[in-house]
Amino acid sequence: LEKMADVSLKEAALIVGVVAACYWNSLFCGFVFDDVSAILDNKDLHPSTPLKNLFQNDFWGTPMSEERSHKSYRPLTVLTFRLNYLFSELNAVSYHFLNLVFHVVVCIVFLKVCKLFLDNRSSVVASLLFAVHPIHTEAVTGVVGRAELLSSIFFLAAFLSYTKSKGPDNTIVWTPIAVTVFLVAVATLCKEQGITVVGICCVYEVFIAQGYTLPTLLDTAVQILRGKGSIPFSMLQTLLKLIVLMFSTLLLVVVRVQVIQSQLPVFTRFDNPAAVSPSPARQLTFNYLLPVNAWLLLNPSELCCDWTMGTIPLVESLLDVRNVATLTFFCFLGALIVFSLRYPGDSSKTVLMALCLIVLPFIPASNLFFPVGFVVAERVLYVPSMGFCILVAHGWKKLSNKSVLRKISWVCLAAVLFTHALKTLHRNWDWESEYTLFMSALKVNKNNAKLWNNVGHALENEKNFERALQFFIQATQVQPDDIGAHMNVGRTYKNLNKTKEAEESYMIAKSLMPQIIPGKKYAARVAPNHLNVYINLANLIRANESRLEEADQLYRQAISMRPDFKQAYISRGELLLKMNKPLKAKEAYLRALELDRTNADLWYNLAIVYIELKDPAEALKNFNRALELNPTHKLALFNSALLMQESGDARLRPEAKQRLLHYVKEEPQDANGYFNLGMLAMDDKKDMEAEAWMKKAIRLQPNFRSALFNLALLYSQTAKELMALPVLEDLLRYYPDHTKGLILKGDILMNQKKDIVGAKMCFEKILELDPNNVQGKHNLCVVYFEERDLIKAEKCLVETLALAPHEEYIQRHLNIVRSKIASLGAMEQSSLPSEGTAAAEEKKNSFQNLKEVKNEKTTTQSPVDKNKEHSKNKKQTEKNSVDKETPKKSTKEIKDIEKKRVAALKRLEEIERILNGE
Repeated sequence: LEKMADVSLKEAALIVGVVAACYWNSLFCGFVFDDVSAILDNKDLHPSTPLKNLFQNDFWGTPMSEERSHKSYRPLTVLTFRLNYLFSELNAVSYHFLNLVFHVVVCIVFLKVCKLFLDNRSSVVASLLFAVHPIHTEAVTGVVGRAELLSSIFFLAAFLSYTKSKGPDNTIVWTPIAVTVFLVAVATLCKEQGITVVGICCVYEVFIAQGYTLPTLLDTAVQILRGKGSIPFSMLQTLLKLIVLMFSTLLLVVVRVQVIQSQLPVFTRFDNPAAVSPSPARQLTFNYLLPVNAWLLLNPSELCCDWTMGTIPLVESLLDVRNVATLTFFCFLGALIVFSLRYPGDSSKTVLMALCLIVLPFIPASNLFFPVGFVVAERVLYVPSMGFCILVAHGWKKLSNKSVLRKISWVCLAAVLFTHALKTLHRNWDWESEYTLFMSALKVNKNNAKLWNNVGHALENEKNFERALQFFIQATQVQPDDIGAHMNVGRTYKNLNKTKEAEESYMIAKSLMPQIIPGKKYAARVAPNHLNVYINLANLIRANESRLEEADQLYRQAISMRPDFKQAYISRGELLLKMNKPLKAKEAYLRALELDRTNADLWYNLAIVYIELKDPAEALKNFNRALELNPTHKLALFNSALLMQESGDARLRPEAKQRLLHYVKEEPQDANGYFNLGMLAMDDKKDMEAEAWMKKAIRLQPNFRSALFNLALLYSQTAKELMALPVLEDLLRYYPDHTKGLILKGDILMNQKKDIVGAKMCFEKILELDPNNVQGKHNLCVVYFEERDLIKAEKCLVETLALAPHEEYIQRHLNIVRSKIASLGAMEQSSLPSEGTAAAEEKKNSFQNLKEVKNEKTTTQSPVDKNKEHSKNKKQTEKNSVDKETPKKSTKEIKDIEKKRVAALKRLEEIERILNGE
């Protein structure tokens, strides 16, 4: 402890400067590889997610209780991601900057640890080598590597605390031990390997603090066993400290096992081929991986972000030449262990602690106690590299002390630090994007299908499907039995609209799935993601109306394999809605909700089912549940607002407006939001506001049929008929067969512009489109009357009456014409009632403010394919044409007409809603 010195300001400044010089360009990197799952797709980062979820879910945001969970429990690391999100949301710069800061802290704390076993100069050398070593780029530049950084800080702090537990005269100081136990727990909550510091503390206590050597311990043990001596008091104290440490560690292990619910994560043979290989290939390969990791520390020239699958071929025979590397590694390691344990002295103590830092933290990743989900992972070498750096610095010290080798040792040191720093700086650029990262990995290894797949995914995200397909196909050639690769090929063919090829690829993937063995749990033998092949294939073939039952069979097959396969229930619910089986769809969604009640999309989909079941009240409740879970759920905001609007309840309009305002804030480029705000304003008689919203919708979507018509209608209702004409011209330019637009235009031309010819053309166009259109036919009869062609007007009205024999106003107008024909002398005195070329008074007024609602309900799709997509439920509303000009009436007549208008309006609205809604 006397050797331990504080880190000087100069030393700290040197480390900060070196780290900044090596990692400044990491600030320009994005979220890549595992960052996508841990950061971009992890809801635990969002402020709306309860903090307790961080302690219930794994590192990737998956509940620990679920089988698909990786069981990596690191809530404190996720908490730092959440803090990043709180300050900068998904701005990658802040995440990388914090990683850089944590790496600086680790380097400074490591320097303090080095000073326990090395002189000042050698300690600085070890710390600088650690700061610049290229193997650390994955831990520092990759955002998810923060787990290593945080765990290392508390790992080293726990060790430093323990070194203070020895008081004067070899007494025990309990406070540092308590602090050590606490810091070990914190380190473990950052990453699992933090618990291994307890082993380092034990070795330190026995061989460093107490100064025992292995021969001394063996002699004492032999004496005690022979009954020739007793355990020395100092050794009893040491045992007491070790028992406390081990008991605390055991407690942590028990808690950790409880957290993972005594289940190990499920990995496939692609993640770690050796783990599922028979003997001796399993043992030979695992042993060979140790020299591979050691070589990465010695020569970090070829680094790769993913060492799974076929990166390192299995060592299947004792005659494999790679066994020589394994044997050499164990001989060298054995020699170091013997030297460090057998001989007293500072040098052996330094080597021993270096070996402990190399070996013990690596044990969780060594496949010794349980299989891991990778073959080699550079980030897990972050802590072991500390021991490596101490060994190198110690060796350099020995060389530099010899006058003959002093200069060359300094030259070599400078060369190593400089080349390592350059390699680190260059390697950081590989992490700039997923494409650059995986392409750099393919330069190192072309036998890993996962790398080909990941380059394909990166190109797919850029919508470069043709190039992505080439990489996915290459992945299937490198690993023909890779189910995921064939699924990727199928999805890309689908994106390229090559349905036949997509189905063939999905069928190949399906054929590679293991067959069901009766009595054996299927889920334990296959990656849950691979079951998505059934979902993807079903989603593909259900586009063909004749194959809906076949698609349903695939969903049911996936559910039979995994009754807790939530996605299968969701997709099946969507299909059942399409098959017009809303009750069965409801059952599917309710089953999915049993598995996940926090999924806003599920509540939204259930609301759509209730709309199909004609239960708007229950639909609104479910929309509200979706919004409770996700206040920014765009589809729930939009459709719940429309449901409130359609209810006709004026009390719901303010809330409907607020939801639509929220929706347009989330989707500022969607004209539908502004249009429906305009419709709400029309309902509330806020004409100027309605006009503004309609114009905004038309600016975003110039051919917006409903917005164009309703804006023209609004002008006609507010005595601005001439302003309506250019809007109607635009509408009819895009939609020449818009009947209501033609009627409204004819009305304005006839009554405002006195353009009988133009009006006649409008009404004749209507009858070309629909010869049985009563309103258009009647209005044309009025044109004939205005043209003084009474015979033609009579014939026209007779035909119109045949179409609508119960319409009293048509009969009345026919009687007027006949009477006019019969009494030509009185022709100048009589005229048809000025109904504004519309239907008769009652009919005209009944159509005023009539809404035409067009519903296209589609459930939210939660896709299994790479890219998430939502099908939007847009309900577009039009108002029927209104004939504006009315004859002057008495007050009583106006009231009677208004009553009739209201009654007819309600009746016609109901009819129109039923017709269009179905």
